[in-house]
Amino acid sequence: MSTTAIVAIVALVVIVAAGIVTLRFLRKRRTEGLRTKFGDGEYARAVKEGGNRRHAEAGLDKRAERVESFHVQPLAPGDRARFQDSWGRIQTRFVDGPAGAVTEADQLLGDVMSARGYPVSDFEQRAADISVDHPLVMQNYRAAHAIALRQTSGKASTEELRQAMIHYRTLFEELVSEPKRPV
Repeated sequence: MSTTAIVAIVALVVIVAAGIVTLRFLRKRRTEGLRTKFGDGEYARAVKEGGNRRHAEAGLDKRAERVESFHVQPLAPGDRARFQDSWGRIQTRFVDGPAGAVTEADQLLGDVMSARGYPVSDFEQRAADISVDHPLVMQNYRAAHAIALRQTSGKASTEELRQAMIHYRTLFEELVSEPKRPV
């Protein structure tokens, strides 16, 4: 084998190795970016539902693209005050009627989401959309919703309903504050 052929083979091996290293680096960077954007909990949930990392990451990217097309905006001061007043009344009603208060809290969150510009469809789509801008509270929101569903059949304790209200309050406070991403 000639020296030129050996040099060409070595150069080709180096180029292929560099390409593999670059692809692994870019894949790792993408994964880290999505974990940062969506939080470890939501990322892990997407991987579990998607069956593998590649499908999960494609789904998370689609989710982010979908939300980018929305016209999410901060609440007008009057709307913010109205929603905060409603939240205060719901919390007060919790003492005498926890189940009804949890139902009202869930409905109020839907109203706030709608006023902010998020489509309010079925729960899973709503949760997926909200997870793009509010990833750190998604586990709480999902937990609260699960409790709210259990309470419709009378299977949630008062303590669970109290926990649901705490979870809902976390998301409520994020939604009535200024948005995390530029509008």
